[in-house]
This record gives sequence, structure tokens and C-alpha cells, in this order.
Amino acid sequence: LCVLSSFQLVSLLLIGIAAWGIGFGLISSFRVVGVVIAVGVFLFFIALVGLIGAVKHHQVLLFFYMIILLLVFIVQFSVSCACLALNEEQQSELLEVGWSNTNSARTDIERNLNCCGFRVFYANETCAADCLRTLHCRPCAPIMEEYSGMVLRFVGGIGLFFSFTEILGVWLTYRYRNQKDPRANPSAFI
Repeated sequence: LCVLSSFQLVSLLLIGIAAWGIGFGLISSFRVVGVVIAVGVFLFFIALVGLIGAVKHHQVLLFFYMIILLLVFIVQFSVSCACLALNEEQQSELLEVGWSNTNSARTDIERNLNCCGFRVFYANETCAADCLRTLHCRPCAPIMEEYSGMVLRFVGGIGLFFSFTEILGVWLTYRYRNQKDPRANPSAFI
């Protein structure tokens, strides 16, 4: 039950961080916030299914919880390993693709990091940074590259930690699922 409540806490934390980011204007991309909130809601419902299955000792709910948690583990472990394995060149390419494909993220980055353009800023482009008034803006790529490695290592490490707690949850669910229900007839087998 402790593992289940930690998943509910993580899901509520995801929803809260997304709401906080949009509330304070740090993120203006509704797609990003929508995806984070959807993942938080999904994790909350999965943890709720596991909690109900554990309290009621319901074999089918526990089985589905175990399978879904195993699939989430596989995806999260893979993404965490990918975050930790990216070298600087791959990080730079990933940043450039993200920069060229999203206007709202570009605006947020320029405003929050006080920079204009990816590698070069052209006079006919628009920029949301305050440094544009002084005409002394740095390009955004070096600033983002400075933090991207640290962020990817942090995200990968946190993802690995939670993926191992998920595999612990799968193992505990398997063990609990195979136990006899204490409320059932003592002479009956499951």
C-alpha cells in the first residue's frame, strides 16, 4: 500500500507542477502542460486501481495493475536510459529540432533565458526577450546547451529511481496477489 500511495503522490505532483508552470506563466504551451497533466491523471488512476485491488484483494484488478505497471516500467526505464546516454552532439541536435518545430516553446525560452535566436538572431525575426531593447542579446543555443546535460542527467536519474520503485511495485503486487485472502473461507484455496 505504501508503494501505491507513493504513485498517487507522484501523479498529484505532476499535475500540480504543470498547473503551477502555466499559472506563473513559465510555460505557455498547452500541449506540454496537457501531456504532463494527462500522464499525472493516468498514473493517478492506475494507482487507484492498484489500491482498490489491494484493499478488496481483487485478483483481476491486481493483475491489470501489475501488467500496466510493468509496461510503465519498461517505457520509463527506456526513456531514462536514453536521457543518460545522449552525448553533447545529440543533445544539440535535439535542441535544434525542438527549437525549429515549436513557436510557443521558442517564445518561452527567449523570455525566460533572455536570449534571441537559436545560433544567430536576424533583425527580421521576432523575439520575446527583454534584451532586445538594449540590442545586446546572446543566442539561445549556448545557454540551453549549458543546462541541457545537467537537466537530462537529473531527469534520467529520477526516472531510473522511480522505474526501480515500479518494478518493486510489480514484485510486491505479484507476491500479494498470490496470497490467500484473509477474509475468505480458511479451508478454501485461491
